Amino acid sequence: MNQQRSIAYFSMEIGIDNRMSTYSGGLGILAGDTIRSGADLKVPIVAITLIYRKGYFRQRIDENGWQHEEPVGGFVEEFLEEMLQRVSIFIEGRRVKLRTWRYTVQGISGFTAPVYFLDANLPENTEWDRRLTDHLYGGDEYYRLCQEVILGIGGVKMLRALGYDNISRFHMNEGHAAFLTLELLREEREREGVSESQVEAVRGKCIFTTHTPVLAGHDKFPMDIVRRVLGIPEILSSIEPLAVYEGLFNMTYLALNMSSYVNGVAKKHGEVSRLMFAGHEIDAITNGVHAATWVSEPFQELFNRFIPEWKEDNFSLRAALGIPIENIMKAHTESKRNLFYHVKNETGVDMDENILTIGFARRSASYKRGAILFEDMERLKKIALNAGPLQFIYSGKAHPRDQGGKEIIKRIFDAAKSLQDKIKIVYLQDYNMDLAKKVISGVDVWLNTPQPPMEASGTSGMKAAMNGVPSLSVLDGWWVEGHIEGITGWAMGESDHAKDAASLYEKLENIVIPAFYHNRNYFIEIMRYSIALNGSFFNTHRMMQEYVLKAYF
Repeated sequence: MNQQRSIAYFSMEIGIDNRMSTYSGGLGILAGDTIRSGADLKVPIVAITLIYRKGYFRQRIDENGWQHEEPVGGFVEEFLEEMLQRVSIFIEGRRVKLRTWRYTVQGISGFTAPVYFLDANLPENTEWDRRLTDHLYGGDEYYRLCQEVILGIGGVKMLRALGYDNISRFHMNEGHAAFLTLELLREEREREGVSESQVEAVRGKCIFTTHTPVLAGHDKFPMDIVRRVLGIPEILSSIEPLAVYEGLFNMTYLALNMSSYVNGVAKKHGEVSRLMFAGHEIDAITNGVHAATWVSEPFQELFNRFIPEWKEDNFSLRAALGIPIENIMKAHTESKRNLFYHVKNETGVDMDENILTIGFARRSASYKRGAILFEDMERLKKIALNAGPLQFIYSGKAHPRDQGGKEIIKRIFDAAKSLQDKIKIVYLQDYNMDLAKKVISGVDVWLNTPQPPMEASGTSGMKAAMNGVPSLSVLDGWWVEGHIEGITGWAMGESDHAKDAASLYEKLENIVIPAFYHNRNYFIEIMRYSIALNGSFFNTHRMMQEYVLKAYF
């Protein structure tokens, strides 16, 4: 079985099961959806990541709106199968032993895709080394560098130990895994001795997907630390010219220069990436979401009835245009009630299912501008009074070291208190996969307000579209491709913060609210088009097929 696998997918995080805190946000969720579609489509793929015994973190928000991080409990033995194989890597000359645990993803036809979680918590290792696979995005840059050595070098070694000897493509989901190129180069030299052609041989096996136009999202490390940690001077000396940028060892440049195929995650992001990394050939494969995972139960029942092949053939969702609008509305109302039941249990707030409900849920970061809605509180109150009542549901975690992201959460809390007599606003804490499914299917409109061109793709709006929820979004990321004004949703913004806020108010007041309250059949028609046009295209089945055609084979 292992000999038949030809694609190895490396990702620092993989969100494959809500019970396991092995992801922080969109990158990990995309990875999990990719693996699910690989299993559904019988792509011979195997995935590698780290185990994160203490996870990312659980979010608790106090009464003042300030985020606190709490540890995540263990999960390993309950959900994963320990493998017998052991491999060793070297960190600063220390031998660090690794084991791995397997999670098997089963596709709709029974085909499986294994996911391996690397684990350094073995008695043979020092106490510090045993903690290297505890925290996702925790610790300092030294801790992070060591983790990336485990993922890249340890990941290739573990694949070999498990019997995956016929891997022809190594797919790096972001630059965190770029050290795998060093291990592949070492393998080439061990087989054939040193030659200039070996870099090309490795390059021919590697694929790199870059995910962020945000410079802070590209890992880079001081050269002295890299040399000290890796301790492989003969290989590093041949790699350094391909990885060093502005005096730092840059993981993105290493991945760019050691890959035969590179892509961004939306057409717009491909253009932005070609400007960021001039001289590199960068294609674009727009992200998607795994339909069967993210469609709510009421809509699953509806699709099973009207489009029975939708799970196998996501493109068949275009037939949603033939579903009667009363059936669409019934499924949506059930999803909305399920969300409001959760809101009541978690916050004590009773939300009215007859009121236009707008959702905003994603990682809290400054460029995502989660609090832009509250730039002009008086105008917002007047809109709710004159155009029609509104209520909002927010959720999302800020990175523990992102003070700006935490301030945004606090600002939303403060706005909720200020507006409580006029507009209901709730912030649901500890955003995760289960909560995401409730929110994206239960709101009426999905709001997204990134500062262009900082949104590489975004996938939350794609999940919403699968459930008939149209987007009101800045034209950035995937929405550039998915937006048809008044058909699949609405665009807002002019790439200026003050003007973007004004644009949001104007679109709400003059178009979205009137459509919801005074032209309901038209609004439901937009819901149908969201499914038929965007749901049928922005899925990982289509995305995986593009990778197969362009990169894998």
